Amino acid sequence: MDKPAGVSTRDFRADDVTAALERLTRLVLRLSTRNDLSLTSVAALSTLERSGPCRLTDLATHEGVTQPAMTQLVSRLQESGLAVRAGDPQDRRVVQVHITDAGRAALAERREARAARLAELLALLSEDDRASLVAALPAIDSLTRLVPEGRSGTRRAF
Repeated sequence: MDKPAGVSTRDFRADDVTAALERLTRLVLRLSTRNDLSLTSVAALSTLERSGPCRLTDLATHEGVTQPAMTQLVSRLQESGLAVRAGDPQDRRVVQVHITDAGRAALAERREARAARLAELLALLSEDDRASLVAALPAIDSLTRLVPEGRSGTRRAF
């Protein structure tokens, strides 16, 4: 969406921004490789990488999936060596899910592959367009921090 000269940002509607961000999301999804991890797997591993070990039920809630679905996902991640279940040292009755070094490596490899594919596309843009994207990054980061993490379908108070 090009901003015509002399037009205030107040003239742009939220649905215009939403549509542009949805197109960007679809682009990022298309940057995945064919043998890539599922989005739910990536989300769960990323949460574990960022936040540390957590209970399976908490991970399910955070990712907006049912506990049985997360149990199956964690089992697949464990079979692949990307995550492990381990007892909580503070409460032996509790089992926590941990990301493994292989899980961290898989996330890093995925990010590197996407970044390489994106770099090819960015090289096709004009210098002005690349500069505009870089200039927008702080605003995008600020926008993403306005809503707490997690993908629950419930509406949250801001």
